[in-house]
Amino acid sequence: MQRDVKKDHKKLSAFVKRLESDLRDEAADLTRGTSKTQAPQLPQATEFATLKLKDGREIKIPILEGSEPGKKFLDIQALYAQANLFMFDPGYKITGSCHSAISNSTEDGQIYYRGYAIRDLVAHSNFVETQFLLLYGQLPSEAELLAYKGVIGDEMLIHQSILDFYKGFAQSAHPMSIMCSIVGAFSSFVHTNLDVKDPKQRELSALKLIAKIPTLAAIAFRTSSGLPIVLPERKMGYTENFLHMMFSDPMDKDFKVPQIFVETMDKILLLHADLDQGPSTTAVRIAGSSMANPYAAVAAGFASLWGENHGGANEQVMEMLEEIGSPSNVANFLVSVKHKQALLMGFGHRVFKAYDPRAQVCKEMIIDLQHRLGIRDQLFDIALEIEH
Repeated sequence: MQRDVKKDHKKLSAFVKRLESDLRDEAADLTRGTSKTQAPQLPQATEFATLKLKDGREIKIPILEGSEPGKKFLDIQALYAQANLFMFDPGYKITGSCHSAISNSTEDGQIYYRGYAIRDLVAHSNFVETQFLLLYGQLPSEAELLAYKGVIGDEMLIHQSILDFYKGFAQSAHPMSIMCSIVGAFSSFVHTNLDVKDPKQRELSALKLIAKIPTLAAIAFRTSSGLPIVLPERKMGYTENFLHMMFSDPMDKDFKVPQIFVETMDKILLLHADLDQGPSTTAVRIAGSSMANPYAAVAAGFASLWGENHGGANEQVMEMLEEIGSPSNVANFLVSVKHKQALLMGFGHRVFKAYDPRAQVCKEMIIDLQHRLGIRDQLFDIALEIEH
């Protein structure tokens, strides 16, 4: 079916205007689509639980439907005012602090982004389209995707003064310590003209962060390795730019990241784009709830992600596999695990009672990647032996 070119052009123009990066001028002009980036309204309670107190009073507590079918929540927002009682739930194990339609996971091993199963997105979409989906609640049209790519591409460049910050880090500095510092430092560049109470400007801050994080991470890697900094190129896509900035050979001007690596990394990024309200998301929300600068709030998320009980667990898995050394050593290692003389990392997740769907897809991708490249990675073989 032939597309309406005038309609597409009109949508494209409106979208580009809405995503214009000049915060001071844009705040007065943005009118379209803001509600898409706001949290949905809480559902109205249709049933109630009754809490009976010693003094004979009965408190009606609304029961709300969760985003996952069959999951229900007690709405205790008014409990303290009504009964002078607090709730005790270390670790937010059974507490939801917000209502969100962005993503949800199920105990039987499914993850959904805005209602789409991640396995379907991996098969039929890409990471940039998934970014748009998570931000705006729907997959982009052709015109919207073109405009979105343009905005993200333009924002991948960073202020040159930021480069001076990297010079102050020791070469042995942990990458997460660098990212905490650099992302937090970005708040000093946009603080004066940023109104965090304006949802339109928060949206623009999110777009800037999405665009700049690959550049900041790549520079952190290059400086820690003593390699010259490589800047993004407009002709490259989001994931290709990231790998280009990370691994370009300074002595080979014709270097190009193999497409097979771009495709694989793009799927890995898609798989890890979101997962409920984990520790890092909670840290960002708590920091942001004080109306802090969005960059500073996200820096708090990096600090949380660093920990071994969160994103840092991936690092511990790699160290464990390297320590085991060979698939032939796995049996003895598991004996030491059973006798509590060693820890088994990376096999199990507090959310999932079944196979983590991200791990399943990654496993299939790595097997396919090794087959296509004609290689075998010993660490992966060790992981397969542990799983077996």
